[in-house]
Amino acid sequence: MLPRVHYLTKPLSHIGAWTHYFRNAEIPVLAITARAIEELRAMEDDVDANMLTPIIQADPLMTLKLLARVASLRRPGSNTETESVTTSLVLMGISPFFRHFDKFITVEDWLADQPEAMQGLQVLLNRAERAGQFALGFAVHRGDTDATIIHQAAFLNDFADMMVWLHAPTLAIQIRDAQSADSTLRSSVIQKEVLGIEMNDLRQALMKLWHLPELLVNISDDRHAAHPSVQCVVLAARLARHTAADWENAAVPDDIEDISRLLNASPRATLAFLHKIDHPVVEAAALTCSLQPPELSDPSAPTASTAD
Repeated sequence: MLPRVHYLTKPLSHIGAWTHYFRNAEIPVLAITARAIEELRAMEDDVDANMLTPIIQADPLMTLKLLARVASLRRPGSNTETESVTTSLVLMGISPFFRHFDKFITVEDWLADQPEAMQGLQVLLNRAERAGQFALGFAVHRGDTDATIIHQAAFLNDFADMMVWLHAPTLAIQIRDAQSADSTLRSSVIQKEVLGIEMNDLRQALMKLWHLPELLVNISDDRHAAHPSVQCVVLAARLARHTAADWENAAVPDDIEDISRLLNASPRATLAFLHKIDHPVVEAAALTCSLQPPELSDPSAPTASTAD
């Protein structure tokens, strides 16, 4: 039985205190993830990294848990970054994976007495999935060789927000309600007011603490803002946030304009492409195999620039 969960109900004093709190904080995983891993545990001798990868990379919290664990195994001073779920599993080993992750606490149990927080976290999980879908579509369209890493970076973009929903649900609810009441309220302002810190600062601190992949770190670094891989992730996350409810958000046209420049396509072709890849990630991966939205492949449609 899960011990009583003690949530944070008041903000911690500074970013160092938040980082220290999360150093050894529990990272629950989705129940469907825990069940799937347990099924494979029963046939451990026949399991390889390719069997575990799709289970883990469908859950941002399990992905985070694995990347943080593997980073802790590296020798001090090592500059090697573990980039993907598959390479992390290969580095760790299958048997050590099952030995270390021998028991799971699930999100559903962790937030059993916090239904409003569970709903808030689910919104973030849905947004993470769509951000990953969009980023994967952009990367494949561009012929980027790091498509898997780009997908993962977009998928994990909101990991710090997820951790706050899990460990400080009442504070996360305060932030959400304030933003719902005032759509002009800047996220950084209300985060500072409620948490005492900005979420981006917490994200950066935890990425350094857990030695997360370089691309994820670069997303929040202005020095890398123009890099196409970073643009894939940033624009995917932005679009997923603006279209969480529908495609009527006033910011969507600007998103489409920016994405069309990234893909070197017309805004009309870009919009069609976005609707085409706005599907569960496995389906999105299959759909992007053609690399072209309908307008780009239809001779009767207006011509758009080809992907670079």
